[in-house]
Amino acid sequence: MSTAARLLSLLGMLSDGREFSGAELAERLEVDIRTVRRDVDRLRGLGYPVAARRGNTGGYRFGTGGRMPPLLLDEAEAVAIVVGLRTVTAGAISSPPGTGAGAARALAALERVLPPEVRAQASAVADGVVSLDTGAVGLSPEWVAVIVGACRDHRRLRFEYRAVDREPTRRDVEPHRLVYSGRRWYLVARDVDRDAWRTFRTDRMADLTAGTLTFRPQEPPEDAATMVSRALSTGPYRWTARVRIFAPLQSVAPHVPASMAMVQAESATSSILTTGSDHLTDLAMHLGQITSPFEVLEPPELVDLLGVIGARMTAAAARSASGTPLEPSS
Repeated sequence: MSTAARLLSLLGMLSDGREFSGAELAERLEVDIRTVRRDVDRLRGLGYPVAARRGNTGGYRFGTGGRMPPLLLDEAEAVAIVVGLRTVTAGAISSPPGTGAGAARALAALERVLPPEVRAQASAVADGVVSLDTGAVGLSPEWVAVIVGACRDHRRLRFEYRAVDREPTRRDVEPHRLVYSGRRWYLVARDVDRDAWRTFRTDRMADLTAGTLTFRPQEPPEDAATMVSRALSTGPYRWTARVRIFAPLQSVAPHVPASMAMVQAESATSSILTTGSDHLTDLAMHLGQITSPFEVLEPPELVDLLGVIGARMTAAAARSASGTPLEPSS
C-alpha cells in the first residue's frame, strides 16, 4: 500500500470518532507501530488534529479544530448529497445579495471531484426533480451559522424585531432551537427582558449579532417544534377554532401539518384539534379535509357557517345527481 493510500485509510478509520490504539491501527494497516507514528505526524503536518493519549490504555483519535477529513462516499451517498444540496440551495437556505451560500460552494466542490458516471447519475436525479414556488422565506447560511452556533455555545443573541403592526424593538434572548416549518424559519428563545419563552420569525429579525455573554441553558415549557406549532395554529388570529375529532391521535396527527394546526389526544378514541385564521371560511375549508367524524367546540360562528356551507353542498350534490339546472334569479 502506498503512503498516500495508507494516509487515506488512516483518516477514514480516525473519522469514525472513537479512539484507536497504536497496535490496532498497525494491525489494520498491516504496518508496524513506528510507521503508524510517522503517518500520524504526517497527518498533523497536513493540518489534521490527531490527538494522542499515552500509556497502556492510550491511543489516537481526532481532536477538535484543524482541517475537515475527506469524505469517503459510495455512489448512493454521493447522489443523495448532491440532490440534497441542490434542494437546499433552491429553497430553505437562501443567499442574500453580496453573500456566498455555503451549500452552493459545497455543491460545486463535490461535483468537481465526482467520477463522471456518478456526476451524470446525480445530475439526472436532480434534473428530474422540480420544486414549485411555495412562497417559502429562505434564511441566509450566515444567519444559520450565527444562530445555531449561539444555541450550541449558550451565547445570547441580540436583534431588532418587528412584530405585526408594531414598532421595531430590540430583543436580548437566550436562544434554544432554530425550527423550519416548511415555509419560514423560527427561533425559539427565552426573552431576557420579558423573562418569557417566545418564538420569533427570522424574516422579521434584523441587525442580528451574537454576544460574548454566556448563559446557563433552561428547558422551555414544551419542545421547540410544539412551541412553533402552537404559535402558528393559535397565534394572534381573529378566529381560533377547537374541534373534537372522533379518532385517536395516531390516526389524525399524520394528516394534519404541524404548521396548520395542533392536535392533542383527548382520550383513546378522540383528539382535540386547535387552529386559527383571520377568516372563518379558511377554517371551514380545513375542516372539510378531515375524513373522521368531528364536532366544533368553538367558535359558534364557525358552527353556523358549516351549516350554511353544508346546506349549499347538499343542494349542489342533489342538483348534480338529478341533472336539474338551477333557474337563474330574476
